[in-house]
Amino acid sequence: MKPKTAAQSGTFESSDVIVLIEPLPDGAGRQLEISSTVMQQYGVFFRQTVEEMLDLYEMTDIHLIAKDKGALEPTIRARIETAIMRSMGKQEGTL
Repeated sequence: MKPKTAAQSGTFESSDVIVLIEPLPDGAGRQLEISSTVMQQYGVFFRQTVEEMLDLYEMTDIHLIAKDKGALEPTIRARIETAIMRSMGKQEGTL
């Protein structure tokens, strides 16, 4: 699956993560930009969670930017899922 439009989910608040998704040209693959206030402790886990969610929705040709402020795993998963749904036009939201 490929995103149709740019979308975002989340906030810059403490214990949250903001996720932005943009479609890329066909065959571009995945471009991930991940930053976190806890990158040294949980960076590998965070990236793994992002990859798992993209695999779950079979997302390709996607540019994902995630800026984390210490969000827990359920929050990370929910924000990614919401951004994906918004980018596919399946859920209303703000950009």
